[in-house]
Amino acid sequence: MTCPICRKETDPKYRPFCSKRCADIDLGRWLTGAYAIPSEEEDTLAPSDPPAPRPH
Repeated sequence: MTCPICRKETDPKYRPFCSKRCADIDLGRWLTGAYAIPSEEEDTLAPSDPPAPRPH
């Protein structure tokens, strides 16, 4: 298995990464929004639909 960041061989201690550095790079990408999981909710609303009311 190779590291998804740098493609080096993985280290069992940091799997699926090769090092703490690559694991930290990946975490940083998640925290800054570089990675995002698409939401189905956004896809179902048409641009002209008003936002749903918020509960009080």
